[in-house]
Amino acid sequence: MNLSSAASDEPERGPAPYPQGDQPVPTFKQLRRAYGFDEVAIVPGTVTINPELTELGLDIGPHHFAIPFLASAMDAVVDPSFAIAMHKAGGLAVLNLEGVWTKYDDPGSILQEVASVSRDEATALLQHAYQQPIREDLIHRRIQEIKAGGAVAAVSVTPMNTKRWAPLIQEAGADILVVQSTVTTARHVSTSVEGLRFEKLVKEIHIPVVVGNTVGFEATLELMRTGVAAVLVGVGPGAACTSREVLGIGVPQVTATIDCAAARDYYFKESGRYVPIITDGGIRTGGDVCKCFAAGADGVMMGSPFAATTEAPGRGYHWGMATPHAHLPRGTRVAVGVNTTLQKLLFGPTSRTDGTENLVGALRTAMGMCGARTIKEFQKAEMVVAPAIKTEGKIYQFAQAGT
Repeated sequence: MNLSSAASDEPERGPAPYPQGDQPVPTFKQLRRAYGFDEVAIVPGTVTINPELTELGLDIGPHHFAIPFLASAMDAVVDPSFAIAMHKAGGLAVLNLEGVWTKYDDPGSILQEVASVSRDEATALLQHAYQQPIREDLIHRRIQEIKAGGAVAAVSVTPMNTKRWAPLIQEAGADILVVQSTVTTARHVSTSVEGLRFEKLVKEIHIPVVVGNTVGFEATLELMRTGVAAVLVGVGPGAACTSREVLGIGVPQVTATIDCAAARDYYFKESGRYVPIITDGGIRTGGDVCKCFAAGADGVMMGSPFAATTEAPGRGYHWGMATPHAHLPRGTRVAVGVNTTLQKLLFGPTSRTDGTENLVGALRTAMGMCGARTIKEFQKAEMVVAPAIKTEGKIYQFAQAGT
């Protein structure tokens, strides 16, 4: 069949592509490409250095952490004992002050029940369990338990509860306050006489305030201008989060990190104050960790990898911070198993070949291959769009997977 002869010689009868006469040319929403971890790669440097010569670390206010790793403020990840263990490892764990640890004297039975029910039953059970009110005495007790173990006490509340609990949190001896929700901005419109104003909060309390989450240049810049100590980056990438499915919002983590890093650098030039950004969520392997830093992160925050350690309280399960929401759950309980330790996850040694253990070693090795002695130098590493980075040449790995 001759395709050219099959085409009609008649002109198209649809609407003209643009209005005729003096009418303005229409404008169309433009979409830009955004990238996640599996779509990019880090380009090795022209100089290499030994991994042991690399310098890691993260500063939040006056607090220095030997490794730039944070554990998410999720009930199945962080309890006081985990916070102490994470501190001893050189990182920081954040305790959720709106979860079971401040609602129950002994949350063990609740955590066991969550682990024992079916996935379909888990969300309703969590919604019921989280209906209990937050107790002031337990806020004080949990903070003191962390402090008694010699750890930095970092605790998390949502913006809607910050004005109420911040003074008590400081009085109880907390070292860092994390104000966190799915999306947090410096300008929030509400029906209250005066909503939460971060510039006012950081003046009223004398501990560093970390705020999240955000994914954009402008929102991050505005948050930094309020005086916050660090910004969390990421909307919806976590294994237990369903915000992207429920709400349709989010930006893949590599692009989000690049955009927020640009805001940090712009603000530093504007003010002379360096505000670290922490990529939060969606991080599974050492490769993901390394791509966060190459994209511009100063630290990484993870949930699921830590939930799978023997030190975590979740009994092999993990759920998102918005899973128990009474009216619109935006998370689910996921089974991660208990298959590693905090030591092996962070430092090895490991026999795994999938990059899910010895994350600190992976970071040091990648930095060495890029000739980066410090995190700031690693942030300057070249990155390329590489959709075949995880599949090129891997035919035997795929064919033998699961055998």
